[in-house]
Amino acid sequence: MSETTVITFGTFDVLHVGHVRVLNRAAELGDRLVVGVSSDALNHSKKGRMPVFSQDERIELVSNLKAVDQVFVEESLELKRDYISQYHADILVMGDDWAGKFDFCSDLAKVVYLPRTPSISTTALIEHIATNHS
Repeated sequence: MSETTVITFGTFDVLHVGHVRVLNRAAELGDRLVVGVSSDALNHSKKGRMPVFSQDERIELVSNLKAVDQVFVEESLELKRDYISQYHADILVMGDDWAGKFDFCSDLAKVVYLPRTPSISTTALIEHIATNHS
C-alpha cells in the first residue's frame, strides 16, 4: 500500500492559528504533508512587499510544525504542476480563496480547496501590529 502525499503552498509570514489549522486539515487528507513556502522574491512579486520573516525563518517555522513532513522553497506560481510531479503529490490543497484557480492540476492530483479560518489574515495582523505599536 502506497502512502498518500498531500502538497500545499503559502507564504506563512507571521505564522498564526489559521496557518496551523489549514496545515493540520491538509495533513489529515493523507499520510505525508509537503509544504512549499514562497520565496522572498515570489512574496514580493505577489504582494508588493517583503515578508516580515525571511524565507529561511519561515521555512524553519513551518518545518517545525507537527503536521509537516517536508518543506521546500516555492520559486514561482507557474511551477505548481512541476512541484506536484517532483514531490509525487496525490492531493493538492489550497485555501478556498483560490477556488477554481488550480483545477488545471486535477489531471496530476486531486485538488481540494479548504475554507480559511474566518477573521484571520496575515495582512490584517501586520497592519494591526504596525498601527498599534508604532
